[in-house]
Amino acid sequence: MHPGKGPRPSRGRPLAIAGLAALLLAATALTPGADGPRSASGPAPSPSEPLPKPPSDQPPPLLTRADVDRAVARLDGVVRDMMKETGVPGVAVGVVHQDRVLYLKGFGERHVGEPAAVDPDTVFQLASLSKPIGSTVVAGAVEGEGDEAGDGAAGDGAGAQGADERDAGWDAPVARHLPGFALKDPWVSGHVTVTDLLSHRSGLPDHAGDLLEDLGYDQAYILSHLRDEPLAPFRAAYAYTNFGFTAGAEAVARAKGVSWQKLSEDTLFRPAGMDSTSTTFADYEKAANRAVAHVPGPDGTWQAKYVRNADAQAPAGGASSSAADMMRWLRLQLAGGKLDGRQIIDAESLRHTHLPEIVSQPPRSPAGRTGFYGLGWNVTYDDQARLRLGHSGAFELGANTHVTMLPGEQLGIVVLTNGKPVGLADAVAEDFFDTAQYGKPSRDWLRLFAALYAQLEEAGVSPTDYADPPDSAKAARPGGAYAGTYDSTYYGKATVTDGPDGLVLELGPEPKRFPLRHYDGDTFSFETAGENAVGPTGATFTFGRGDTARKLRVEYLDGTGLGTFTRH
Repeated sequence: MHPGKGPRPSRGRPLAIAGLAALLLAATALTPGADGPRSASGPAPSPSEPLPKPPSDQPPPLLTRADVDRAVARLDGVVRDMMKETGVPGVAVGVVHQDRVLYLKGFGERHVGEPAAVDPDTVFQLASLSKPIGSTVVAGAVEGEGDEAGDGAAGDGAGAQGADERDAGWDAPVARHLPGFALKDPWVSGHVTVTDLLSHRSGLPDHAGDLLEDLGYDQAYILSHLRDEPLAPFRAAYAYTNFGFTAGAEAVARAKGVSWQKLSEDTLFRPAGMDSTSTTFADYEKAANRAVAHVPGPDGTWQAKYVRNADAQAPAGGASSSAADMMRWLRLQLAGGKLDGRQIIDAESLRHTHLPEIVSQPPRSPAGRTGFYGLGWNVTYDDQARLRLGHSGAFELGANTHVTMLPGEQLGIVVLTNGKPVGLADAVAEDFFDTAQYGKPSRDWLRLFAALYAQLEEAGVSPTDYADPPDSAKAARPGGAYAGTYDSTYYGKATVTDGPDGLVLELGPEPKRFPLRHYDGDTFSFETAGENAVGPTGATFTFGRGDTARKLRVEYLDGTGLGTFTRH
């Protein structure tokens, strides 16, 4: 297969998906108010006069109930039309406004070819929509905890499980609570905090650890090998990392002496009545009313082909929930942690998750808008200066989700789907907010997002067309010259076997088998697999003075220079 035709996306694609809405907003010009900025000049109040009340951090609501109702009335048709155009099998949508659920509905099928329909209680995999769920859990767990250790190194307590909960706050060094955790720079290892990891500013490279997950390594192995990844400047560079986020969340759970699922259940799910929500794949699989993952086949027909178990990155991508449960969570978010009259998450701790922590997208023009990342949230300010929070989730193996909320308007929407990302989830949300604000959509959002996702599918594809060897291609050596066992400190063991059907590369702990196809000389290719697959990739052997290869470089594993394996 030509690498430019139909390959699955590279490891870089989920980053763009997760920040897609934020990037679009960041590229949109701000519209100044008609009166322009007001002058701050004027006489200062005398000491005897009361100080003026500080301004609200949000402008007054601009949307009326009629505006919102207009957008809600359009949802049925929008969802059905987009499902028809894309073929996405199942969708669930919910809208909250001023603590009321105005819309909650399911569409389509849980599993193509089976009669069960999607309803508000159908459980979907959330993918990276797990992140704002996870930061909500952390907000509940750290409320009232001292953060005085923020700039202190992990010191003697590094790696001590069940450590003192008093320093389990946002700014506690992660190494204090997560045994064996370290990054490449020792100073950063001792100072990186929960905030740093949940906001993707630790310096870890984009999606560090994801390819280890694809090969079958568990969470403990992946987190313990983040130390091998090169680092960008600490707290100065944004790079989206599922396993960095996971490390920060797991550190809080370890400080509390419980598992991540237990912490999530006790802190958020049970108090909020989110009975269908979990962070384990086993709970998702045993849900009787669940939507399974789907991808389109070569002929465009959607099929339930893959199973995506994201337990290794549970806080970042492993949650599952229903639209009904997500409405309870969204109400809690918009009400400052309160639900049905009960304060479940401390308001100030929850508000902390909504604040910008790092620039994720600089403005692309003088009039452009900056995109930020908070704690599990894409954070922007729209052209009315309103805080806008959002996040998308995407499994290339068959799920796409989205949440956007305007806290100042007390308005939010959640869209869950059981199909690979083709733009529907994001487009439904953008269409909704456009209709509320302007009376109609400002553009064809589905076409825009579909084009963006299509572009992202090409990212990371090898520039080499392995299906078309050069006319001057050299013959391969005998199979025995390549066969053997090779090692990488990061990716572990790679075994090459020479059998009747040719060379096979084995990677990962199970291991996974990849038949090799000769390309040119000592270079072969194989078809990648998994969530971060990129189509065909190269496997190049290098030789020393002997007749057997000394090293093996796997192209798609070498994005950060860690893809070379050395023979035993």
